[in-house]
Amino acid sequence: MERRQLVIIGGGPAGLTAAIYARRAGLDTLIMESGLCGGMMNITDEIENYPGFMRIGGLALAQRLKEHAEMFKPEIREVRAQKVELGGTPFDKIIRTDRGDVAADALIVATGTSFLRAGCEGEERFIGRGVSYCAVCDAPFYEDAPVAVIGGGNTAAEEALYLTRFASRVFVIHRRDEFRADKSVVDRLLSNPKIEPVMDCVVEEIAGDEMVERVIVRNVRSNETKTIDVLGVFVFVGQKPEVAFLDGCAGIKRANAGWIITDEKMETSVMGVFAAGDARDKFLRQAVTAVSDGATAAMAAYKYIKSLRE
Repeated sequence: MERRQLVIIGGGPAGLTAAIYARRAGLDTLIMESGLCGGMMNITDEIENYPGFMRIGGLALAQRLKEHAEMFKPEIREVRAQKVELGGTPFDKIIRTDRGDVAADALIVATGTSFLRAGCEGEERFIGRGVSYCAVCDAPFYEDAPVAVIGGGNTAAEEALYLTRFASRVFVIHRRDEFRADKSVVDRLLSNPKIEPVMDCVVEEIAGDEMVERVIVRNVRSNETKTIDVLGVFVFVGQKPEVAFLDGCAGIKRANAGWIITDEKMETSVMGVFAAGDARDKFLRQAVTAVSDGATAAMAAYKYIKSLRE
């Protein structure tokens, strides 16, 4: 079986930063990434809160982080982790993938998150036929068309603003009477003439024939329903950790919904297994906190691997 000193599952900001620090410390490092390096940044239109960049596109920042990591020559392998098995010795961390198995001295889980479903009728049926979870990916398909955004946090607000570049009208449907997004983002949202907030409402059904044609919303206070004609629905109601490959790995403690519990050194409940970035149970999930986690996890992993040789 292939053996590596350090395996990092996930090539987002946390994983790439961990690779930079690990390689600078001299560790043999393998990054496993099933898609594009950069994680959620690849589908973020604009970032204005990453220190050192007044404003930068998410895709551009992801590329810069990848190029920085590549300068230190970790191996980046396009592969999907399917299962993690923990043996009885410090060296027994087996990552089973769709392209073979790898044993590691230390493991950093940096797989980030994926978007939650809204859970309304018609959502699953219309995925790819008007229902989307990525405005940057699909907004150009809705040139001069009305669309709906479900959600009220930062992601929903930012994606709604991006959609105004293409759509004729953007209905932002939120179950509360005020948005949860940062004030600066909400101010931009409410000042945009193409945005129409639909507050205190939930989507009961996404409907249409072959493609999305309308949403039926219900007011949570009055219980009244109404129909809004739209050709696209973008869902941003929350996230979940991308850690299905840890299911059945009883030794790693996780919080509700699967978030990985760590200490301040990014150590999990299993020695030699670390977590960094948005998959952790943490207060703030941002690119800047992910890179901090990655640096900490890498140096903690280095110290752990060094102790195995002493």
